[in-house]
Amino acid sequence: MERSVDLILVEGAGSPAEVNLRGADIANMGFACAADVPVVLVGDIDRGGVIAALVGTYALLSGEERGLLKGYVINKFRGDERLFTSAIDIIEDKTGLACFGILPQTEAARRLPDEDSMALDGSKHVAVMPHPEIRIAVPRLSRIANFDDLDPLTADPDVAVDMIPPGELLPLDVDLILIPGSKSTLADLAFLREQGWDADIHAHLRRGGRVLGLCAGYQMLGHAISDPHGLEGQADTVPGLGLLNVETVMTGEKTLLRVTGTDGTKARMFQGSYEMHLGETSGPDCARPMSLPQGQQGGATTANGLVHGCYLHGLFADDAYRHDYLKGLKAGFRTHMSYAQGVEDALDELAALCEARLDLDRLLEIAHGR
Repeated sequence: MERSVDLILVEGAGSPAEVNLRGADIANMGFACAADVPVVLVGDIDRGGVIAALVGTYALLSGEERGLLKGYVINKFRGDERLFTSAIDIIEDKTGLACFGILPQTEAARRLPDEDSMALDGSKHVAVMPHPEIRIAVPRLSRIANFDDLDPLTADPDVAVDMIPPGELLPLDVDLILIPGSKSTLADLAFLREQGWDADIHAHLRRGGRVLGLCAGYQMLGHAISDPHGLEGQADTVPGLGLLNVETVMTGEKTLLRVTGTDGTKARMFQGSYEMHLGETSGPDCARPMSLPQGQQGGATTANGLVHGCYLHGLFADDAYRHDYLKGLKAGFRTHMSYAQGVEDALDELAALCEARLDLDRLLEIAHGR
């Protein structure tokens, strides 16, 4: 880790008051106690019940854990902040905790990658433009992962990305069906079949549509997935969707690496991508890679070019690669959107908001043990 940083900010996951899970907690108060770091609670007022959430959290924590609490921040506030003044007094009376500020709901946060799949219940990944140039359908897998791969596509004003929930048919009149990553390939392959999405994908292809699989989605596109060691459950070999002439074998060692390279034509460099997966995929269609990461196997493409997949995450965050890929979906498509610059602009807006609305001087003092 770099030793030149001024501050390390540790973000929890879920709630620090999940005392039923405390014995195995490594993300919230379990970590805070082990590392002896100060804790600031962040209350999401947009969900409602923020007073009860903060006071209830305090009540459920042990004495050691309470000793690490330094205060709280209210997040996603709408309306007149003066209406919350009495609530601050109530929280202080019940807990003794100080309020370090109130952050309003802001559009800039929507331009950042989502934190987890709970965000998919919102409208960010639902198409809202009436006449998009390109339409992409994404089946919402039950164990979906790395769906921030979709964010650069969603951010483009001329691209509509529809997250299709369970129980609904995949639309056939889209330009692309994209099968995303998953925390459990075999379980989500079974889930995909339960929804009848496999039939929708085949029908889409018969109409001349295109299909892309990323990571687990890539594995699902092959003829078979073998899990000889039972890494995802019972040791077994199951048939894939049979759309790529490849097969996958689950291996015990997880691939974790940053990747740069070129697209399948060797015409365009990409950077900032990464691999994070179990399994090795091979077969004749790998002779036509979707991408050419340096020193790595680059996925596969069918002979007609309609089906392709790869293990790379973050491909579409590279503006040049994304622009070329979208042009391949629809001739004449033009876009000049810079996703990376949009994220930087959103971060700058949030930083300015935090500086204006939070007691950052006091928070930094607490971080330095004062």
